This record gives sequence, C-alpha cells and structure tokens, in this order.
Amino acid sequence: MSGLPIVAILGRPNVGKSTLVNRIVRRKAAVVDEQAGVTRDRREFIAEWGGRRFLVVDTGGWELNPEEHLTMDIRGQAEIAVTGADLVIFVADATVAVTDDDQGVARMLQRSGVPYIFAANKVDGPRHEQDLDHLWSLGLGAPEPISALHGRGTGDLLDRVVASLPEGGTGEDPDAIASLAIMGRPNVGKSTLLNKLAGEQRVLVSEVPGTTRDPINLVIDIDGEPFEVVDTAGIKRRPKIKDDVEFYSVLRARDVLRQTDVALLLVDGLEGATHQEQRLAEEIAAAGVGLVVVLNKWDAVDTDARLHTEDSVADRLAFVGWAPVLRISARTGSRMHRLPAAIRAVLENRRRRIPTPELNRLVRTWHEAHPPPMRKGKRPRIIYAVQAETDPPTVVLFIRGGDLGPDYLRFLENRIRQEYDFMGTPIRLRTRRRHRSRVDA
Repeated sequence: MSGLPIVAILGRPNVGKSTLVNRIVRRKAAVVDEQAGVTRDRREFIAEWGGRRFLVVDTGGWELNPEEHLTMDIRGQAEIAVTGADLVIFVADATVAVTDDDQGVARMLQRSGVPYIFAANKVDGPRHEQDLDHLWSLGLGAPEPISALHGRGTGDLLDRVVASLPEGGTGEDPDAIASLAIMGRPNVGKSTLLNKLAGEQRVLVSEVPGTTRDPINLVIDIDGEPFEVVDTAGIKRRPKIKDDVEFYSVLRARDVLRQTDVALLLVDGLEGATHQEQRLAEEIAAAGVGLVVVLNKWDAVDTDARLHTEDSVADRLAFVGWAPVLRISARTGSRMHRLPAAIRAVLENRRRRIPTPELNRLVRTWHEAHPPPMRKGKRPRIIYAVQAETDPPTVVLFIRGGDLGPDYLRFLENRIRQEYDFMGTPIRLRTRRRHRSRVDA
C-alpha cells in the first residue's frame, strides 16, 4: 500500500463522480460520459492539495437494487472502497430530486461510520445554491455546493478534505515507483492478472469483452516492491470501436504508454498472437517502453495449440524478439512466480549505461569490420558514439558523409545486444551529422 490517506468518491451512477476525480487530480484521468455506469471498478490516483498528498478512489455508481450480476459487482466494489477509506466524499446531483439510490447510499454511508463530506454537484451558480433544500432529506447535514465540471466550489471542498484527513502518512514518492501497464486485446485476462497480482478482487472480471473501460490504476506490492499497475481497456482496431466511450477508452490506454516503464503484453494462449498484438507491440516499442510478452491461459492449452501460439509469437512479434516471453495462468496463478523477476530484470536493463570509451571502442571495431554501405554516392563514417539517455537506452551516433540506413542501425543494435544485457527494453539509435566546426542536431 502507498501509506497515503484514502479519499473515496461515492454516489449513484451519473452524478459526476469521475468529473470530480478529474478536477481533484487536475487531469483527465477518468472516462466521463453522459451514459450511466461508465466507471465500473475502483480506480486510485495520487492527488495533492495544500501541501497534503492523498489517494483518491473513484468508484462505480452504487445502486439500491442492481438488476445484473455485473452491476452487483460494481456496487460491491464501491462498498469495499468505503470500508478502506479514511474519508468519503458523497456526491449527489443537485439538479434532480432525491432518488431511492441516493437514499440507499446515504444509509450505507451512515452505517459504515466512515467520516464523510456531502457534496451537491452541478451547482453552476449562486442561484442554484438556493435550491438545495431537497437534499436535506438524506439526513447528512448541509451539502457542500460544487460544480465539478466548472470547478466552482471545489477549492473549498478540498480545503475541508485535507482538514479532515488523519495526520502523517507521507507515502511513497510517486516518481520512485515503477509503472506497469497490462495491455492486450479484450478478454485475454488482463483484469484477472491484476487481481492475482493484487491478491484480491480489485477489478471486475466478466466473460463479456469490454468490461474494463477506464485504465485501472492501483499501487500494489509485487514480491515486496511497490508498483503502480495499470489495467488498460482492451485495445481494438479503429473500425471495431462502436461508441464514444470505447473510443476514448482506447485513446486513454494508449496515453498510458507515455507514463509507463514496463508493459505486460498479454496474448491468449488458446488463440496465439494476432495482428492486434503486433500493432500493440509496435506502439509499445515506439513509446520506448519495456516489454514482457505474457502467454496467458497456458494451463488450458494442449500441445498442438501451444505450438501454434509459440509459432505465432515468433512470426508476428519477431521485431521485438528482445522481449522475454512468459507462459502463465492468471486464473490459477500457475508460473506467476516468474513474473516479478522478469519485471525487475527489464527495469534494471532499461537503466543500464554503457561507458563512453567502451562504446566507442566497440562501434569502431564493428565499423571497421563491416563498414556501412554507400548511400547516394557517399559512404557514411561514424566519428563518435555516446549513450545519451537511459529509460530507454538511447545511443547517439555522430557521423560524417552519407546517412546510416535503417538496416545498418539494426546491425549496430544487434551487436550492442550481443555485448550487453538489454533484454526487455527497446534501444534507440539516433544519428547526428558532425561537421568539422560544429555539431548539428
């Protein structure tokens, strides 16, 4: 656990909980849509106000009489969030009459004994503040008028929040916690894997593809080390995206890569790698993110299917052949003990740095033994090489003459990998033209 105070956002569907979460964390972290029930799981975000950091938990809409099994699970997730919270913000819609669901949330909250703040959302101006009498019937005292969409009153609300939080609990530095993204097609077992890593039912699991819509952020311990783990919505090809919620969920999943250290790319062991895994691996590599390929459902795969799956990975994912491949069952936990060691190895390799004199000696040797081919009548010459960055390892080659083609850059990358353990991480090779008097970017 992060050690931060926990603030849970609670309310019935479509009252603006996710909009309030986005306002508190000051970014569009949660998918927001007029369609009720968009948020389905508990999602955790680190927020700060007035010098205090705390964990915000966004919950799915609580319903008094859920009709479907999935809706019952959403309600259960919300109630679990309340029991683990130091403070609850109960959000009601100030523009409509009190509903049975509002009454049910209020009763549940009162029975929990958890401290709470009652927020009346969608109060967009002073005139609306005069129309809050109906909310007093919930028996929760005076509501705090806010507009999560426009930010009105949210500063006062956060002042009350930090004043109500328990003392202490500075928690981990979020910049020091490595981030893992669980990625893959819909229904390959991403949420099952996250629940297994967390050691509890933190994310809804259903046979219906598309159950996860938001990326699910959790700070959990994996083999004694804290990680921020993100379960992303299943990424689909654009022609198969059916509505706005799915469209923005896919965009959000791709945005996750910009803040991720290592991606776990799940492949269905029964079906093998498809064109979608190929495209996902391309995006992961292009983003400079570490990669572990995880063949899931391995306990349910017979010998012929295993050969098909392994062949499909070798074929479609050959361009990321530097990524380790693990065979597990997220449902049963089989072979899961291998995952923490693989993640740590990839993180270590992403931070590996080659000393400059050593790198130049190797590049000079390779250059002399296999000179780059001529391009446009000019043969390029590598003058100097330096590893400029880590996370991912980035080598800059200063050249004169012609240009180094992509084939020669792949040749150099392969030689670097033969000399050093960069398993699980992409390597970027960049060229800069060097003149006698200056260096141009």
